[in-house]
Amino acid sequence: MGMNVGSRSSQDEPDVMIEMNMTPLIDVMLVLIIMLIITIPIQNHAVNLNMPNGKPPPQVVLPVVVNVDIGADGTILWNGVLVPDRPALEQHMREIAAIPDQPELHLRPNKLVAYKTVAGVMATAQRLGVIKLGIVGNEQFIQ
Repeated sequence: MGMNVGSRSSQDEPDVMIEMNMTPLIDVMLVLIIMLIITIPIQNHAVNLNMPNGKPPPQVVLPVVVNVDIGADGTILWNGVLVPDRPALEQHMREIAAIPDQPELHLRPNKLVAYKTVAGVMATAQRLGVIKLGIVGNEQFIQ
């Protein structure tokens, strides 16, 4: 179904197919791949671990906690014991401030207590040198 142009017949001489010589192209590609493999740095798949050295781990010492609860009517409880007046509260806080490693003072105010009562307890703690003071139970104030 092909068409012959010219006077030659197709039986006299076979058609010459023009092909590209692939051997030099393959050789160049192999050389480039080898060069790429040689120049890639070696990957270290190592995980650094801190292994135990034979000594037991240090014991975790839990801090001493003092709970100061302030009731809705302004009453103050020191670790569940009623504090009768302000000088007794100050005496408890002086004892805590005198300890070199002070215990944590957790202040738990009631939702209905007046702010001035809570602020007074906090100011007393600051004035007497209590440095580890925290307010506990803030989730009750979320509305």
